[in-house]
Amino acid sequence: MNHSSFRASDVAGLAIALLASLPAQAEEPFVFMTNWYGQAEHGGYYQALTTGLYKEAGLDVTIKMGGPQVNTLQLLAAGQADCIMGSSDIQVLKIREQGVPAVTVASVFQKDPQGIVAHTDVKKLEELKGKTILIGTAGRSTYWPWLIANYGLKEDQARPYTFNLQPFIADANTAVQGYATYDPYATNKAGVDISFLLFSDAGWPPYANTVVCMENTIKTKPKAVAAFVKASMMGWKSYLGSDRSAANAMIKKDNPQMTDGQMDFAVSVMKERGLVFGGDASKSGIGTITEARLKQTYDFLTGAKLINPSRVDLQKSYDLQFVQNLKVMP
Repeated sequence: MNHSSFRASDVAGLAIALLASLPAQAEEPFVFMTNWYGQAEHGGYYQALTTGLYKEAGLDVTIKMGGPQVNTLQLLAAGQADCIMGSSDIQVLKIREQGVPAVTVASVFQKDPQGIVAHTDVKKLEELKGKTILIGTAGRSTYWPWLIANYGLKEDQARPYTFNLQPFIADANTAVQGYATYDPYATNKAGVDISFLLFSDAGWPPYANTVVCMENTIKTKPKAVAAFVKASMMGWKSYLGSDRSAANAMIKKDNPQMTDGQMDFAVSVMKERGLVFGGDASKSGIGTITEARLKQTYDFLTGAKLINPSRVDLQKSYDLQFVQNLKVMP
């Protein structure tokens, strides 16, 4: 070996050693699927992406949108996503009854935004007696039995909901299912004054906007799941507390039908109603889930015979390890 070739190889060896010592690594790909078209209710995830929180956590996150024709749990089970945004912990309990080992690992919303849109003569759930109530298919097998059991409503009051507010607007004796972050904005735009009755303020136990993964993902990629959960909750803190313009721009790119007015309204409701920062999150951190709260949902579902307890092990339906010491405080 001549002198010049020795020096070239020596330099190459030093370069390799230097690269190996650098902390920066290629980010691990991670796919997260939301439960609907892009909206402010997904804002913390978009905030974590646009502000670089996921990248700082070592993840290359792709956010895929759900929608009315998208079965996110089916896609999760098929390996098309690492984790998904669940509608509630009810969703996981029901899918586990079918043998799909999905697991709730965190919950952004401490309060489910689900409720009833009523005319202004109705101030509380008990006053819905005698009203026509428009309820969707999912509601008929979740909160509708709860309303009947707890507030004296009758089965024959329910009519199908077709995701159209016009029947409600046209009839003062009609109420309709709704979402606190959306429907009051839509009715206000239509010039209609309403009462919005939030189920969670009346004792409805489920979480909402949950993070759901498969058991195998938790087993094989625990560091990635932990990094995703932490960065996401930091994203939610940032989205509700500072400049969210980049996240909102990305939401509107994904969902061109979304408007700034709708997103601003949703953010104001999330803050005023304590959806993200309230409940256990106020003392334990954003994303918190607890055994006691999850058991309340399970007890309701089994008591109402909406799931078979012999086929659903509550303890396997959630994993607290990713949030119990996270402490991303509001």
